[in-house]
Amino acid sequence: MTAHPVDEKLPALKMATTGLQHVAAMYAGVVAPPLIVGAAVGLSGTELTFLTGACLFTAGLATFLQTLGIWKIGARLPFVNGVTFAGVAPMTAIAASTKDKSDALPVIFGAVIVAGLLGFLAAPFFSKAVRFFPPVVTGTVITLIGVSLLPVAFGWAQGPNPSAHDYGSRTYLGLAAATLVVVLVLRRFTHGFVKQIAVLLGLLIGTLLAIPFGVTDFSPVADADVIGFPTPFHFGAPQFQLAAIISMCVVMVVSMTESTADMLALGEIVERPADEATITAGLRADTLGSAISPLFNGFMCSAFAQNIGLVAMTRIRSRYVVATGGGFLVLMGLCPMAASLIAVVPRPVLGGAGVVLFGSVAASGIQTLVRAGLEHGDNILIVAVSLAVGIIPITAPDFYHAFPQTVRIVLDSGISTGCVAAVALNLVFNHLGRARAQVRGTTEAVPLAGQPIS
Repeated sequence: MTAHPVDEKLPALKMATTGLQHVAAMYAGVVAPPLIVGAAVGLSGTELTFLTGACLFTAGLATFLQTLGIWKIGARLPFVNGVTFAGVAPMTAIAASTKDKSDALPVIFGAVIVAGLLGFLAAPFFSKAVRFFPPVVTGTVITLIGVSLLPVAFGWAQGPNPSAHDYGSRTYLGLAAATLVVVLVLRRFTHGFVKQIAVLLGLLIGTLLAIPFGVTDFSPVADADVIGFPTPFHFGAPQFQLAAIISMCVVMVVSMTESTADMLALGEIVERPADEATITAGLRADTLGSAISPLFNGFMCSAFAQNIGLVAMTRIRSRYVVATGGGFLVLMGLCPMAASLIAVVPRPVLGGAGVVLFGSVAASGIQTLVRAGLEHGDNILIVAVSLAVGIIPITAPDFYHAFPQTVRIVLDSGISTGCVAAVALNLVFNHLGRARAQVRGTTEAVPLAGQPIS
């Protein structure tokens, strides 16, 4: 019997190049949190490099857990895991509240360990919410994932430093546009393997185009060590403070919500819908990866939505491709010089490729909504309000400025707020309406969980 595309093992060269393409798509997202948090706690350049390498290493381990799995851990889908950006704000807040900066990272690591273990125990209960995620909900959330990620690509396209005088210059925007055009041309006029690695080739060609403009910086390669292992508890033994633990538990809930939405999105894209068991296993991989990560000086791990766009665009659905990408991440964590090679890719070049990747996620969401039966009942209202709520943090970043920081962790995530709104509205307009119809003893057909009337 022919294996499902998710379980397909591709030829070695194709596995390596497409796996590297996944790493290229998510690299900036992995290294940004340690760079921000490391700067907040006052790490030296050497220590900052160490922390970044540790996060790459732990992202690789978490990706192995998610794609290959052990026991009932791992969704076994082409899912990349890495440091979640949702934790950056609370981690910098923890660092700011710590009197001795040398204790900041141990306090953060202790909080992440506890949040990860509690999340692991809660995974089976959290996953039962999957029946409240019909196409009208999943389509909305998938669309929001893509729309929420697009500003990241636009930010990359403007340059590496928002405070620099040349941020958003014609040079940066031109390089982003050129990369986008290269990817589109390769997708339109090439076939087979070359077409499938169009994003990777676009990143390579975009980097070469950037050299004459002095945008490509090769110093990370020259300054990097050849070998480096993330020594366990390099920054000190974990410390456990209640306030920090509560803060990271909130982040864990946000992360689990987004991961659930991501798994549902990816399941639709690879045509292996994520059921309750799959989501439970996937959440266990996320949370266990998060609990293990601080051992090697890494932060909380979660699914990377940008890689869903890569799967949607290339149609390469093999989880072993993503596992190969996880192998590259581990190697980068062990070999800082290898990690620095991808760091050479200019941010505007990443931005140009990101437009394609993240836009593909939004398009997949729209595709799901088409199947949701928007013409039936109040499904169109569910989508309209949920999208509006989810877009608030994007269009009005200071909208929730009057709320406490712990609450803003949730509110400032458009994916989480949009997901909660979609689930709640689906309950009100579909589930509760069906219950009332049954009580009245009517025979009127009422849409179930957002599905069209048959």
